[in-house]
Amino acid sequence: MHLPENLRNELKIPLGKLIKNTDPEKEQIIKQIYTKNIVITIGDATSEMLIKLGLIPFLQIVDGKEKRHEREFPADNSVVTNLHCVNPAGELTQQSIDIIKKSFNSEPPVRIVVEGEEDLLVIPVCLLAPENCLVMYGQPNEGLVTVQITKEIREKVQKIVNLMK
Repeated sequence: MHLPENLRNELKIPLGKLIKNTDPEKEQIIKQIYTKNIVITIGDATSEMLIKLGLIPFLQIVDGKEKRHEREFPADNSVVTNLHCVNPAGELTQQSIDIIKKSFNSEPPVRIVVEGEEDLLVIPVCLLAPENCLVMYGQPNEGLVTVQITKEIREKVQKIVNLMK
């Protein structure tokens, strides 16, 4: 499925709550959220931030890029299950959706390495993750978005999927 141009601006709006980079309580807020939820991170910088805080995500989805520039994958020796998929920029592939489904039945912590781009994978994650999960992803130059998986979030994301081709 491809992301149409008219949806690009809509997806720049955070799906959940934004914790601003300038918030002096950012680390404490993240630690508090982590203790109450099964956390899924999407993005190298987001995954690395949690790992540096000693918080290991149940699932981390990374592509070895940050703001479209190559970077090292976050260092994490605790990963038990490594998965891989191909997902070109601006697309959602069936392979990436299948790998995300598989990740929820794999031994955690799980890391999915994406060949291509992981940005849009927040969409299938929000559809497929159990309701006791919280998704974290970066909002470029602004902060960290936290999305609690609920029926309402699933409905909102499904509407986006229905508009993709």
